[in-house]
Amino acid sequence: MEPVILIIIGGIFVAIRLVRLPSRRRNRGFRPRDAFTEDFARQRRARADGHDASRNLPEPPPPFDSTTSHPVASPRILRGRARIVDGDTIVIESTQIRLFGIDAPEISHPHGKNAKWALIALCKGQTITAEITDEDVHGRMVAKCRLEDGRDLSAEMVKRGLAIDWPKFSGGVYLPMETADARRKLWLADARQKGRMDVWERFEARQAKTAPRD
Repeated sequence: MEPVILIIIGGIFVAIRLVRLPSRRRNRGFRPRDAFTEDFARQRRARADGHDASRNLPEPPPPFDSTTSHPVASPRILRGRARIVDGDTIVIESTQIRLFGIDAPEISHPHGKNAKWALIALCKGQTITAEITDEDVHGRMVAKCRLEDGRDLSAEMVKRGLAIDWPKFSGGVYLPMETADARRKLWLADARQKGRMDVWERFEARQAKTAPRD
């Protein structure tokens, strides 16, 4: 009789353990499989509805308009942390600033993202000093920008092969700093300086044809 009782008690003990196990797993943060499935489905619905975060990035500000620019009446200095727009454009204290005397590729052009990231790396943790030289009709500025150690941001970008000198505005000061392959690599910027906007138009047309459609 005693063995039978022991077997019954053992069976009851095992049954209790099995009943309590799921509740313990829930108490330890266990999430049922269908919860993960629902999360995944919710993310897919958000992307399908156009709510993907990568699609909601702010549009870059318009570029400096060199056709309407003019020298500033009196010297003006801005100092502060820089937000990087592209390889030759920054924002300090809500003022858009084009780096003096150089031309870097647009974000959508070859090497454009590399140029932006190079400028981000240069400016990271730095207080930038911007000496305003010119202003366009929209209030956008051109400035000679320097790092805390005095290095010229325009010169640093040219030395890295991610921008080229723009003699029309710089007087050729950065031309000796250009890397050997800079104008071949940044051929769209070179074409713009030579007035070959047809090269830009053909490139943009090809980009438009290959761009994914929503």
